[in-house]
Amino acid sequence: MPAIFNAQARAPAPWAVATALLLVYVVWGTTYFATSIALQTMPPLLMNAVRFLCAGGLMLLIALCQGHALPTAVQWRNAALVGGLMVFLAMNLIGLAQKRGVGSGLMATVVTTMPMWLALWMRWGGERVPLTSWVGLGLGVAGALLLALEGDFSATWQGAIMAFAAPLCWSLGSYASRRVSLPAPSMASAAQWFVGGAMGLVVALWCEPVPELSQISAKSWAAWVYLLVFGTMVALNAYLWLLQNTTAALAGSYSFVNPAVALLVGVALGGEQLTGWVFAALPLIGAALVFILYGPWLQGWWAGRSGGGVRVLAR
Repeated sequence: MPAIFNAQARAPAPWAVATALLLVYVVWGTTYFATSIALQTMPPLLMNAVRFLCAGGLMLLIALCQGHALPTAVQWRNAALVGGLMVFLAMNLIGLAQKRGVGSGLMATVVTTMPMWLALWMRWGGERVPLTSWVGLGLGVAGALLLALEGDFSATWQGAIMAFAAPLCWSLGSYASRRVSLPAPSMASAAQWFVGGAMGLVVALWCEPVPELSQISAKSWAAWVYLLVFGTMVALNAYLWLLQNTTAALAGSYSFVNPAVALLVGVALGGEQLTGWVFAALPLIGAALVFILYGPWLQGWWAGRSGGGVRVLAR
C-alpha cells in the first residue's frame, strides 16, 4: 500500500496528488472491463459483497500493523453510514441497473453527475466551491455525454431509477466522509468496506443463489482478484485520500475521465470500434481537467490582465 495513502496531510505534495489521481483515473477506468468479465459467471451482489469483505479484512490487518487503534463506537457508526452509502448502495445499484437494461453509454453518462452532486452538498454545507470548478464539472459532463454516444443508451424505467440513484448515494457517502469523525484513513477504509460488504452479503444470501465454486470460470476469478486488489485496495484508497486532501471537484473528476479510459481499454482488449464522437469528447474532458486543476490560477491571471484584483469567485 503506497505510504501517501496512510495518513492525511494539510498540504499534500503535488506528486502525491498526481499519483492518487493517476491511480483513480486509470485503475477505475479499467474496472468497467474487469467487472463485465467477473459478472460472466458471478452473481453481482455476492461478487461485490465478498470483494469488500475481503478488502475490509485485509485493510484491517494493515491498519493494525501500522499501530492504529480499532474504531470507537461512534466511528463504527459513522463508517457504517459511509460504507452503507458508497459500498452497499452505490456499488450494488450500478450492477443492478445494468442487469435491468441500462446500457453502458447511459450508465457512464449518469455517473458523471456525481461530482456535481458532491459540490452541491459542499455548497449547502457552507464550503466554498470556486466558479471555475463548476465550469470544469459542466465541461466534463458535456464531454462524457458525447463520449457516451459511443455506447448503448437503452434502459428500463427500473434500471434508470437505480442508475440515477447510484451516483447520488456515492456523492452523499463521499460528503459524509469529509464531515463525520472517522479513524485513521487505513482503519476508516477497513471499517467502511467491511460493514458495507457485510450489508451486501446479507442481501446477496437472501436474494441470489450461491453458485458452486466450480461454476465460476478462471477468467472471472482473475477479474475479481483485479477488482479486489487494484479497484478497491489501491484505487478506492486513493480516492478516499483525495477526498480528505483536495477539493471535491478534483477528487470527483474521475467520473468523466473513467469512461474515456474504459473506452480505450475496450478498443485495446475488447475489439470495440470508435466513431467520431470520441474525438469531440476528449478535448472537452481535457478542458474540464484544466479548469478544475488550474482554475483559480487561470482566474487570477485573467483578472490581472484585465486590470481587476485577483479574486477567486465561488458559488
